[in-house]
Amino acid sequence: MVAAAPFPTIAAETPWPAFGHDHSNRNFSDLTQIDRASVGRLRPAFLFQTGVTGYFQAQPVMVDGALYLSTTQNNVAALDARTGRPLWTYTHRPRTEKIFGPPSNRGVAVSDGLVFEATMDGRLIALDAKTGRVVWDKEAVRPEEGESETASDLAGKLGGKAVQGSSRLGFKMPPLVAEGLVIVGVTGAGYGLHVEDEAGGLDGGAVVGIEGGYGRRGWLAAYDAKTGAERWRWYVTPSEGWEGGFVAQTVDGVPLQRDIAAEKAAAPANREAWRVGGGSLWMTPAYDPDLGLIFLGTGNPAPQNFGLSRPGDNLYTMCLVALDVRTGQLRWYSQQVPHDEWGYDVAAPPFLLDGPNGAKAVASASKTGWIYVHDRATGKLLTRSAPLIEQKNLFAPPTPQGTVVAPGPLGAVSWPPTAYDGRLAYVQVRHGATTYTVKTVPAAGDRPEIRYTETGEAKGEPSFSTLTAVDLADGGKIAWTMRSGSRLSGGTLATAGGLVFSGEEDGHLDAHDSRDGTLLWRFQCGAGISGPAMTYALDGKQYLAVAAGGASFTKASGFGTGDALLVFALPD
Repeated sequence: MVAAAPFPTIAAETPWPAFGHDHSNRNFSDLTQIDRASVGRLRPAFLFQTGVTGYFQAQPVMVDGALYLSTTQNNVAALDARTGRPLWTYTHRPRTEKIFGPPSNRGVAVSDGLVFEATMDGRLIALDAKTGRVVWDKEAVRPEEGESETASDLAGKLGGKAVQGSSRLGFKMPPLVAEGLVIVGVTGAGYGLHVEDEAGGLDGGAVVGIEGGYGRRGWLAAYDAKTGAERWRWYVTPSEGWEGGFVAQTVDGVPLQRDIAAEKAAAPANREAWRVGGGSLWMTPAYDPDLGLIFLGTGNPAPQNFGLSRPGDNLYTMCLVALDVRTGQLRWYSQQVPHDEWGYDVAAPPFLLDGPNGAKAVASASKTGWIYVHDRATGKLLTRSAPLIEQKNLFAPPTPQGTVVAPGPLGAVSWPPTAYDGRLAYVQVRHGATTYTVKTVPAAGDRPEIRYTETGEAKGEPSFSTLTAVDLADGGKIAWTMRSGSRLSGGTLATAGGLVFSGEEDGHLDAHDSRDGTLLWRFQCGAGISGPAMTYALDGKQYLAVAAGGASFTKASGFGTGDALLVFALPD
């Protein structure tokens, strides 16, 4: 019997101190103990069950020998990162059950002895990292603040369909801690009802955008890390300039197929549309300390998928923006989809890189099917990758007859993060089309006619996922692509060991060779993977961790939900 090769020597402790690993949001680790040769021997080291099933989208954080993890209900656990032994737990008691959409939380931030969590009921909380004691608890927004419609009200108007969602605000993103500030932004601003399908999930259902003032105004705010006091707030939709220039094409030259004359004619009657203009903020910004800038993507305008009552470009929705980290002042923006009618949020977390000719750059993987690379200081578009999917009728407007467009609102690339190893970006890509249909509910009694756009699966169109590697050092060429057995979700992790880790909705965590995508290892985690994996080292031993709990689409696809954090290592 041949003895296993000894572990390569690595640092005694290599933390994973923040979402995305660090402020660059690259989801990359230079650890090499688990590599192409050894990954086949990877085994579970321990498992921690949270007791809260479903929508488990969090990425753990490891600092000073402790793993910190948040659950779908905003509970937090601190675990011994060697054994999984609980050190403390925090049980969240929401002040309202009124939240935006299904409950989920994507992680915490840890800094200077505090654990920061932003919650679905609109609170920002600081916990003592050693004990779990609440240090401060800031109510940043009441979810029902200014609410104008509820799901049950609109279900009646839409023929009794089962719906989820409303115009409520809350938090999903892991906070960013920088310059003594905790920075977080709201979701729920870009109003759209989610109509359930027969299986109880959302994937086969629809997103409905109702004409009128049902949205909210999205914002990002910074809070003092020691006290929770608000220091600045930036609103996605400005009171001046929201209409923009009524542009006919995107920044990269793609025609938008807009009826600009009709929009301009409607503008005088809709000058206040910015007040409910949307712009949810889904994921953690990247941060460049040298420039003092944070970079974030903004969500769709409201009403979702229905543009008649919001003429203009709808700034600064659907943008990659750069803000001054100390003041929140806007430095630059690049709008990926002016006057969006398809739900193409800039949802994936931006990541930092060295761009063409050594330029300091920031990249954004898009729902439209490209990766955009911009100069960090100016926002100038440096390059756009090759298409990640086969696009169809891109930017064709919704119609009463139904318009089939690829990609749909789930995008080519949604909120799950992209891993980047210094040359290749590894992206989970959804391939599929959606039918966008403008519908009308006739006037009845005192109620006027209601118009809305409903989205649904395009029948007969292919639907699948790929793990795709994009060479950003060579103009964005596709280096390789691998089709998965089930939908990919949660994002990717890349390591210097030549590996890319990617989760599937059927519960498999996969390890691919970063050179060509070859599948080297997989493990059935018992529930769908809907959060990004991470890796860390303690006592010279490398560990790999991932949450397995499923999400709304796993239920609809026939896969179960769960509540487990799984941690892997090589056998001694």
